[in-house]
Amino acid sequence: MSIGATMRSTSPNHMEDVELGSSSSANKGTARTRPMMKLKDSNIVELQPLVDSSSKIAKGDGESSSLAKSIIASTMYSGCSIGMVLVNKSLASSYNHLIEGDLNILLVVFQAVAAVICVEFSKFMGWVEYPNFNTRTAWLWAPVNLFFCGMLFTGMASMQHNSVPMVTVFKNITNIMTTIGDCILYGAGIELLVMAAFGIMLLGAVFAARNDADVTQTGLFWMLGNCLCTSGYVLYLKYATKTVKLSKFGMVFYNNVLCTSFLLPVTMFNGELSMFLNTSALHTVDYAVKNWFAGFVGFFLNFASLNCVAQTGPTTYAMIGSLNKIPIAIFGYLIFDNDISPETWRFICISLCGGILYTVAKLRASRRKTRS
Repeated sequence: MSIGATMRSTSPNHMEDVELGSSSSANKGTARTRPMMKLKDSNIVELQPLVDSSSKIAKGDGESSSLAKSIIASTMYSGCSIGMVLVNKSLASSYNHLIEGDLNILLVVFQAVAAVICVEFSKFMGWVEYPNFNTRTAWLWAPVNLFFCGMLFTGMASMQHNSVPMVTVFKNITNIMTTIGDCILYGAGIELLVMAAFGIMLLGAVFAARNDADVTQTGLFWMLGNCLCTSGYVLYLKYATKTVKLSKFGMVFYNNVLCTSFLLPVTMFNGELSMFLNTSALHTVDYAVKNWFAGFVGFFLNFASLNCVAQTGPTTYAMIGSLNKIPIAIFGYLIFDNDISPETWRFICISLCGGILYTVAKLRASRRKTRS
């Protein structure tokens, strides 16, 4: 608005008014007309810097506002992601001993259903607005969920055939893949400090896994598949948020409806649904309340994820996901009495260094944009 206002103040119409006012006060002779003409010219020269400075101020305000939105979006995503992991960990630690195996995919379905109910209730109350279900829109959004399902399945398979430290190493490789993909597909610049930050975190993960670095061909296959699905999910999510004409809450709706449609048949096929139905110890109010709460957190996590990718980009989204392992490990130690090995503490310290370096790189890039 300040730019537009400044431009209007220096428009030809306004300049014509200044000239008319000057000439009307100097209509008695040419001797006084010449100084007024010089005054008019000098005013034009003096007005020009005001336009430039106002533009710079407005541009600086825009950059500051963009930085603030990015920080808020990143904080929301990080908080919701950590909360979701802790809630699911609480469910697993409370009830997994009652069954043989796990209900990981069925829990995702429960939480997706709860998120759909939350967003539909919000729409019914008039708090949010998005169009009714449309098949064409669902087709456009479906690749997001296909990548998500692929990420879920390959992640579970990789955990079965690889150690946790090796999975962490490959997760950091995924972040580098995502950064390169962001550069190739969307023209994002690659900062030297950003790559250095990812390199530090990768070296930290390799150092932590040096005593447990056994990799089988099957494990390597599933880990590479997980890297591709995870990177594809984040990169396509950015494309979908830009091209699919939906509000963020509409995206949350389609994301969870399609997630339920894809994963519910899987739970029937792998036996998770029948295991749940046949285990009466899980049919409690406490279990239902925890799942509903997890779905409620998932509702906000969906929104926070979409907003974070839209505001910051795939690279920052991937970095936040990696850094979230630090507070999750600490909260797990404090709440669930999980042991933290010396290697994990070293990885946490090195990851913190990488995160600080990444933050410095982004702040420097933001300042350069403001100055230019």
